[in-house]
Amino acid sequence: MKKHRGDLRARGHFKTQAMQLKPAFMKEVDSHFTEFVNNLVAKSALLDSSSSASLFPASCSEKELLKAKTLRAPPEHGKVFTARRSLLDELFEVSHIRTIYHMFIALLIVFILSTLLVDFIDEGRLVLGFDLLVFVFGKFPVVFCTWLCMFCATVIVPYNLFVRWAQGYCSSSRRAIRSLCYGMLFTLFQTAGLGLGPTYVAVSYALPPASRFIVILEQVRLVMKAHSFIRENVPRVLCSVKDKSSTVPIPRISQYLYFLFAPTLIYRDNYPRNPTIRWGYVATKFAQVLGSLFYAYYIFVRLCIPQFRNSSQETFNLRGLVLCIFNSILPGVLILFLVFFAFLHCWLNAFAEMLRFADRMFYKDWWNSTSYANYYRTWNVVVHDWLYYYAYRDFLWFFGKKFKAAAMLSVFTVSAAVHEYVLSICFGFFYPVLFCLFMCFGMVFNFILNDRRKGPIWNVIMWTSLFLGQGVIICLYSQEWYARHYCPVENPTFLDYLKPRSWSCHMKM
Repeated sequence: MKKHRGDLRARGHFKTQAMQLKPAFMKEVDSHFTEFVNNLVAKSALLDSSSSASLFPASCSEKELLKAKTLRAPPEHGKVFTARRSLLDELFEVSHIRTIYHMFIALLIVFILSTLLVDFIDEGRLVLGFDLLVFVFGKFPVVFCTWLCMFCATVIVPYNLFVRWAQGYCSSSRRAIRSLCYGMLFTLFQTAGLGLGPTYVAVSYALPPASRFIVILEQVRLVMKAHSFIRENVPRVLCSVKDKSSTVPIPRISQYLYFLFAPTLIYRDNYPRNPTIRWGYVATKFAQVLGSLFYAYYIFVRLCIPQFRNSSQETFNLRGLVLCIFNSILPGVLILFLVFFAFLHCWLNAFAEMLRFADRMFYKDWWNSTSYANYYRTWNVVVHDWLYYYAYRDFLWFFGKKFKAAAMLSVFTVSAAVHEYVLSICFGFFYPVLFCLFMCFGMVFNFILNDRRKGPIWNVIMWTSLFLGQGVIICLYSQEWYARHYCPVENPTFLDYLKPRSWSCHMKM
């Protein structure tokens, strides 16, 4: 009996020691595993970068590649694509993370039940209409025809301009004038063809908000894709001419078409590909996109429309504005999560799966960010890569590495202007709330909450400011939307579209 008790005490002692050693052991294992993975990725990147040298002609020597730095932004050739899964796909394999996903589904069910019960009490029957969804996605035939024209123009014009320029560049006696003429034609297509055309259709046909979003976001996407195609292939032609190569490196039209559909904004002749297509995975992702649309519908119906429909008819005061902002935080944050999940995870993964596109790093763990600098890099990797390689690095290549702050400011300005342009066209009015948040608070937080901030408190501060920002965006844009509905202006001038109506509308009422 005593021996048995002694064994139990010994086991308890060993168990206590094991529990005490567990954190240190796990930390040590994690550090070694992280180091191993980093080394593995580094070696893979070196191998891929060496193979990416085939982007230049094989006859280009190292000396010529060094000379090519005047043609491309040094030091590396650009983004390296590797086969990897999306982070949420890996996290959803953990039951604890999957439970959070189930909680959001449960919240959707609560929204549906709430809406059905309230409608049943008010109307005496179940109201299953989705008038809001039908309205915001209206005039779909116009949207489809506009997209088809944009896509066909992007397939035909940039590719043919590049092919004609590349084929005649080597034998041309006036290469600079030839390049300038073709560059002006391409710029004209980008600004007039892809720039003004879709915008004119969206405004003149009075497309509803969601339909405008589809047209304008596709417009921006195709402009960025066409720029990347030209930006990546022109240096290859210049390098082959300098090396006096007999062949001109011109991509096949099939490679360009694949790039236009691929979920990336960085052109490559070839990407890592998966061997098969999981059609069940594709169907699941599209179903999740559809579910996210209904989720957003119920958020607006239950949390946004009742609040702003009433508050827009009240006299403006500071207390009402503060309450509006804080009441808008919950729907704003939910919309943020839905945009991330539906587009950056589900939509892009669905197209990647159909195209067997293996690099699924469309985002990183932005929710763990302790700085806004890291948040901007990890929230949308697809757009960040384009801004980094074609805006930030090209700015430094052109003006020199001394102007890093100016390069960062230019990237912020371009990003803020494009975001505000999209919202202005889609909502039908100019109200630069997002632009001011980007350029004022975004820039300040980018320098204050920088990469040196590593403690958990900085993650709390980042989330708090993000919540407040979403509340401000939802509140002010919704107030302006309803103000333009309740206080219309007869025969509006151009300035009437620029002046905020919500200020004067509240004063009149």
